Parts: sequence; C-alpha cells; structure tokens
Amino acid sequence: MAFMQDDPSLERHFKGHRDTVTSVDFNPNMKQIATGSMDSCLMIWNMKPQMRAYRFVGHKDAVMSVQFSPSGHLVASASRDKTVRLWVPSVKGESTVFKAHTGTVRSVHFSSDGQSLVTASDDKTVKVWTVHRQKFLFSLNQHINWVRCAKFSPDGRLIVSASDDKTIKLWDKASRECIYSFCEHGGFVNYVDFHPSGTCIAAAGTDNTVKVWDIRMNKLLQHYQVHNAVVNSLSFHPSGNYLITASNDSTLKILDLLEGRLLYTLHGHQGPATCVAFSRNGQFFASGGSDEQVMVWKTNFDAADYRDLLRNKDHATSVNGSGPTSDDPSLQHGSAKSHHEEGMGKHASKTSRAEVMEVPESHFDEPARRGKLSKTQKTKCIHEDRSNQQQPEVTFPPAVTNALEHIVSQLDVLTQTVAILEHRLSLTEDKLRDCLDNQQKITLLVSSRD
Repeated sequence: MAFMQDDPSLERHFKGHRDTVTSVDFNPNMKQIATGSMDSCLMIWNMKPQMRAYRFVGHKDAVMSVQFSPSGHLVASASRDKTVRLWVPSVKGESTVFKAHTGTVRSVHFSSDGQSLVTASDDKTVKVWTVHRQKFLFSLNQHINWVRCAKFSPDGRLIVSASDDKTIKLWDKASRECIYSFCEHGGFVNYVDFHPSGTCIAAAGTDNTVKVWDIRMNKLLQHYQVHNAVVNSLSFHPSGNYLITASNDSTLKILDLLEGRLLYTLHGHQGPATCVAFSRNGQFFASGGSDEQVMVWKTNFDAADYRDLLRNKDHATSVNGSGPTSDDPSLQHGSAKSHHEEGMGKHASKTSRAEVMEVPESHFDEPARRGKLSKTQKTKCIHEDRSNQQQPEVTFPPAVTNALEHIVSQLDVLTQTVAILEHRLSLTEDKLRDCLDNQQKITLLVSSRD
C-alpha cells in the first residue's frame, strides 16, 4: 500500500549488554546512542553501520539512568552504587565520579543550557548540581518515599519529580519550593517528563496507565489505558504531537496527542520493554528491554501528511521488530570493549485496532472530549512553540560551524581535565594533611618521652 513507507521501521539491533537495559539516549549530533544496564556498564553505540561500540566500566552496581549533555560532549550516568559519573563518550572512556546520594540514584538529567544536573534517589531526595566541578547546589526534600525520576523543564525554571509516595511534584527551581503535587495516580509513578512546550507533563504508572497533565491549570488532560502491564518509560516527540511509551507487556505504543488515540503498537522485545527515547530531531527513537537488546527505529510517520495518514487508516498498526542480531563481541584497547551491530529495515504490518480508554468528561477542560485536546488546548499546550519552529534557520558557512564545534569540544575536554586535576589535587592535599597530622603526633610523642 502507498502509505506503508510512513510506518516506523526497525533500523538497527544492538546486542552487547549482559543484563536488562535500563536507559537509552541519543547524542544530539545523531552519531551515538548511550545505554545503561543492570550489568553495571554504560555502552556507547555508533549509528554508522559496522562502527564499533564502547563498553565503559566504572560503576560498581547497576546503571539506572543515562543522558547526553546538550552539547553531546558528555554523558551522565546514575547508579545503584549511589554515585553519578560524567563520561567523555570517546574510546578512552574517561570519567569523573561524585557521590550524589545516600541511596540508589535512579535518575539524572541535564538542564537545557547544560550547566546543571538534577538527580533523584531512593534516599527520598531530589538534588541539583553544577556540571562544572559537580558542585552541590540544593536539595528538594518533601517526598516521603523513593524518588524514581526528576526532570528539568525545557526553560530550566521548573523541576518535576515522581516518587513511590504516589505523587508527582512540581518545583520552582529559583525558590526551591514545591508549587503543586499531583496525587491521582492509582499506582506508583515510574517515569515523568515535560512536553516540549513546557506546559504539560506526562507520567507512566505501575497501574498500566499514561496520564497527561496541564501544569498551568493543574488539570488532567488525557488518560490512556493502552498497556496490559506496568508502563516503565515514555518520551515526547520534539514536535509535541506524539508520545511513545514502553511497558512490561513487551510493547511500545505511539500515541497521537492531537487526536487522543493510539496510533501504533510495536512488538520487538522479548520480555518487558524498559526504556524508550526519541532522538532530538524526532527522526529516530530507541528502546531497550530485559532481553538485553537495544533497538533503533526510524520514525517515518512524522514526515507524512498526518491527516491524510489518518484518513487512510481505520485501525492502529503493529510493528514486528524481530530479526537477526550480532552478539559476537570483539575487544577494543583501554576500558572500552567493543561490539558490532547489525542493521535492518523491515516495514510495518497491520493488525487489529487498539482503543484508548475514555476518560469521564469532568477530567478535562471544556470542550475536551474522549481523550482529545480541545482546539484551544491544542493551540496552547501543543503548539505554543510553533512560532519559534517556523522561523527561518540561520545558517553559517561549514568552516565556521566546524571551527565552533571544535572549540566547544576542546573546552569540554579542558573542563574535564581540570576537574580530574582538581580531584587529584584534593586527594594529594588529604594525604599531605594526614602526613602532617602523623608528624605532629610523632613529635608530641617524642617530646613527652623526653
């Protein structure tokens, strides 16, 4: 059929982790993907076919969350070993480490300017740090159970956190105050994130639901009951029109937020799908699962005339992502071990229709109905940033762009080098202090004997 090329297709299939994949993120330059795993390793996969991938070893326990910095020159990882590491995603696998919490660190996220980090932990706190020198700034302490996830808003002024105390809290970064608590999830909240416009949040719950909230009016906008098991992760498409979710029912679901309906069901993982993320440009998304595999999908549907696509389809589409994979590792020098990936590009196939659970009208602002956003809400919540998107792009000569990228890269390397030197200097100072203390004790002991 003519519209088959508009369905998502599985592009690549990575195998290299030795336990459940917990987190996935794209480098903004679209050349790399970072993943974390229960096997305590961070892996950097290259998007180009037959390019080597790197295994970074350093954490002493499971890696729970990974994210590239906005520049793409750093990767942050959070671990069950209570630390956060900042890595340079190159063959050397250099990293700096700091003890962030007194419990498992479940989430790490960069602010949009790349200057701050927010972390969430089983010690019931959310903490904010500077990226430079990893300086602790402040802690948010009102949760009364494990905090699963924390994210900055796109403008960096707000922080949202999700906890096993069955609340989602919205914080003002400047005042450090909780400005609202959403308490309506039937179960725990595994994952939460901001809509690209910054006006909405979406939450993935252990009650199998996905909810979308307007944070200006603190109202529930949409409620999806499309999964048959716990929802582990979600990601907004950069356009703000789509939301993808990953669940223990082994599927990924793509939701159309404008129509309030399920658009695609993707079958690829054997066992729970644990994480999912769109690339920064929305052209790809990646997923990870308990089957230890990482799958990279081409979006396709966002480039089509979406209204025509809807008119051509009377039911949702299911994608079968099974296929061969290469799991024969080869070794790379240094601390990064490499693996090969195998590409594939199967098109989608159609199956039966899946329905979105209807929400009582009282849950929505008039005149929203049947899980849809009203025309006004579409304009405000989904399209607030369209005026910015439609502005003509300013282009620079390639030589200038390359020079600037090189300068930024060198500055990041210098920053990391300085941080490493500062850490070593601190260790040296500590040892020197111990030597001086011991010398003073010996002097006092000799004096007392005399």
